[in-house]
Parts: sequence; structure tokens; C-alpha cells
Amino acid sequence: MHRVAVLALADVVAFDLSTPAQVFGNQPGRYVFTACGARAGSVATTTGFAVDVPRGLDALAQADTVLVPGLRPVDWPPPPPVLDALRAAHARGARVASICTGAFVLAHAGLLDGRRATTHWAHAQQLAERYPAVTVDPGVLYVDEGDVLTSAGVAAGIDLCLHLVRRDHGAEVANAAARQIVVAPHRDGGQAQFVEAPLPPAGERGLAATRAWAVQRLREPLTVAGMARHAACSERTFARRRLLEATDLPVEDVAGQAGFGTAASLRAHFRRATATTPLAYRRSFRGSQT
Repeated sequence: MHRVAVLALADVVAFDLSTPAQVFGNQPGRYVFTACGARAGSVATTTGFAVDVPRGLDALAQADTVLVPGLRPVDWPPPPPVLDALRAAHARGARVASICTGAFVLAHAGLLDGRRATTHWAHAQQLAERYPAVTVDPGVLYVDEGDVLTSAGVAAGIDLCLHLVRRDHGAEVANAAARQIVVAPHRDGGQAQFVEAPLPPAGERGLAATRAWAVQRLREPLTVAGMARHAACSERTFARRRLLEATDLPVEDVAGQAGFGTAASLRAHFRRATATTPLAYRRSFRGSQT
């Protein structure tokens, strides 16, 4: 029986805390799940209510996997006993993972030094600046470094937990767990976080602002060149994104109209830019307003 302990610290993100409970707590015969804190008892969440955890840090001494959910604030040092317990768990061979800003706790403990890691895109720069020994990748859903894993925010925590189940018991069991909680069975960890970052690259901004700008100018002549200039991207990039988000055209037709010539060329350029495929992008953004 694989023992999973989720460490809920003050101002824990309730969604992040519930994710491993849903994935591992519903696997009788495979996992024994427990929630713990710096001490047993009430733990405040970021959403205005508290949760009760039945155990303290002693649970980490017995766990095979330790998960640290996101929390706020991300810039305070966790209590020394928490950091000591995490280091001790890892040193004796426990697998350690974080969801969202839980990565800051692992970084405080030194468990991410010399490793690649991720966190929620909005906090990635802060993580990189505070912990220069960590190679922060803000553009992926999760990072698997073997005995230490990190994930991006919210739903990426589900992807990480299912990935752990897949590692432990194979795709069939992980797919069954995904069906149980009604989510996609697998999103590759290297897939890009589809977010509108505060300062995105010029060619990768969303089209929402440009669509709003165009709606206000329907009486004026609107050209692809003009809209592309407003979106701060090339005409080809503008056409590609618009066709994928707003039409059902086959990828071959999108490639031709966007100036890529072939679907293979579009897919190669698209994967370099987003770490995913045109079809996966369309599935994610179909009908999106961002």
C-alpha cells in the first residue's frame, strides 16, 4: 500500500488540497491517503473557510509520497519544523511533489536546487528570482524529476496526480481514475500553459482585445493587415490563430490559408511555439474569449 500524505499549510488553496484527495483517496487497495499540517487541527484556506487535518508532521515520516498544495502568501518562510520534515522525508526516499505555489515550499527546503521545476505562470518569475539555483520553466503543466515533481496551477495539479498514478500503476488505472473524476485521462506535462501572461511575446497575445477593437470599428474598412498590427503579430500568425479558434476548417486548410503551405509545416512551427498541436489548441480554445 502506497501512503500519500498531503501537507496543508496555512492559507492553503482548497482546490489544490482537494485534488490529491479525489485522485488518491478513491483508490482503495492501491493508496492510503491522509491530510496533515504543521500540526493536527484547523488550517485556514484562501477561500474563507478552514479545513481540519487529522495529523501533524508525523505523517510525513511514514509517507511514500508527500504532496504540497498551493498556498498564499508564497514569499514567507514555512516553519522550520515543516522544512526539516520535508527534507527528512525526501532523504529517506519519499517522492515529493508540489501543486501550484507549493513549489515555493519545496524551494525553501532546498529540494528544487539544481532541478527543473514549474509553478503557476503568474508566480514563475518570483520563484526564479528568489531561488536562482532552480531552473524554472513557466510554460509547462508539470515537471517530473523522478523523486521531485512540480506542477502549474489549479487543473495542472490534476494532471500531475494522474501522472503519478500512471507511473505507479500504468495507463489503465490512471484512465479509470480520470473517468471517476470526469477529466481528460492524459495531458502531457510538456504542454504549454495556455495563459495570457502579463508580458507575453508579441506574436502570442490573445485576440480578445483585437476582436473588441474591431467590433467598435465595424463601419470602417477592416483588413487582416490592420487587425494583425493591432494584435502585434504577423498576418500569418493572426490568420492561423483566428482560423483555429473560430472555424472548423481542417488543419490542412488552415495551413494553406495561414501561409504555411502544408499541415506538417504548420504542426512543426506550432509545436515549437506552444509545445502542443493545432488540434489540441483548437480543443482547448474552441469558443474561448481569450
